[in-house]
Amino acid sequence: MHDESDAPPGARKRRRPELTPVQRALGLLVRRDHSRKELGRKLVARGIEPELAQAAVDKLTSEGWQDDERFAEFLVRNRANGGYGPRHIQAELGTHGLDSDAISAAMDSYEGDFLDNARDLVRRRFGEEGPQDLPQRRKAADLLARRGFDGDTIRRATRFDAED
Repeated sequence: MHDESDAPPGARKRRRPELTPVQRALGLLVRRDHSRKELGRKLVARGIEPELAQAAVDKLTSEGWQDDERFAEFLVRNRANGGYGPRHIQAELGTHGLDSDAISAAMDSYEGDFLDNARDLVRRRFGEEGPQDLPQRRKAADLLARRGFDGDTIRRATRFDAED
């Protein structure tokens, strides 16, 4: 068995220097966008003092590395493409500490169609023809409601009328 003490001098693994709060925050941001609130929370969870975490987040925000608007737009696209409706997405944005104006702006930036997304989700679950009877329609409606779609979208997505 090979022991580190048997290794010649200089061959031992060097300890990496402790990362600064800004470096740790940047490490998180290069993986994916984070909201200010989420980034601060993650830094504190990694043992960084709240004041230092906030200072790091402020610095990266001022330098353009962290941007709540960009984060919100990404989250809207990601969740909508994942089959979630506007109510779910708005609620999730609220958990990230975004105000109502920022949430509205992010929702407005979405170029997709939530009705098309709802119909696609129903087709994936119930086949191309959609739900065929009342129990299937109820199941489809329940699915869409759990995913955060509004009543009008649910009705339109589960009916599959030719004129829609």
